Amino acid sequence: MLIAFIGGGNMATALISGLVKSGDPGLDIRVADPSKDARARLQSIFSVFTCGKAAEAATGADVIVLAVKPQVVPAVLAELGGIVKPGQLILSIAAGTTINAISGQLTPGQAVIRSMPNTPALVGEGISVLCAGEHCRAHHREQAARVLRAAGEVIWLEDESLMDAVTAISGSGPAYFFFLTEALAAAGVRLGLPQDVSRRLAEQTCAGAGAMIRSSDADAAELRRRVTSPGGTTEAALAALTRGEFAELVFEAAAAAEKRGSELSRATN
Repeated sequence: MLIAFIGGGNMATALISGLVKSGDPGLDIRVADPSKDARARLQSIFSVFTCGKAAEAATGADVIVLAVKPQVVPAVLAELGGIVKPGQLILSIAAGTTINAISGQLTPGQAVIRSMPNTPALVGEGISVLCAGEHCRAHHREQAARVLRAAGEVIWLEDESLMDAVTAISGSGPAYFFFLTEALAAAGVRLGLPQDVSRRLAEQTCAGAGAMIRSSDADAAELRRRVTSPGGTTEAALAALTRGEFAELVFEAAAAAEKRGSELSRATN
């Protein structure tokens, strides 16, 4: 499978890294990026073919990954318009860019899949949500999943209108956990712990709790119950969070992210 990445930024680099590490002999990777430095970096790290023009990378590719900023997508599609064939898959990881916005600039019948990966993909722990356009076939779905599994888990969504909600939960979600870890470390300092000790405790606790969720058959609610002894310290802490309407604050944060994502989508489509 020949994969052409249009754009060589962080997310593209994460996917390329995962694909190269997979050792799959059936993969051939090209990268187009206008930055000479970016091309040199990718060539030196991964030994992949690089070029400065999207059209050169995309010609003959099975999958064309749009890994550019949303405002750059129209210009890239204009360059690709006379080259891309309906049988080729356009896999977009450009935030907020709809399937219609992409297919509208290409040949009728073009196979397009929209995806929302998140930043833990940079360490191979991401999760990507995919939504397929009407002209996609089973092999297009498998091709897209093959690319994105290189950086973590893959989930399919049939209703594209829910992608802003996906952004609010998994796209912006890592920042919520970073913020909680930051706040927990600050709380430890206020309670008298040395800053470096409190920070390490908060960071490792976050990582350990995530590992427990991932490795357990129980959901987060059950794991919470298991560590909450009646009348104990954890119960006292959770009671304080409940009084502060912690769950409602999390919902308000996600709703704000969804609303902003919808606004940005309308502005760029």
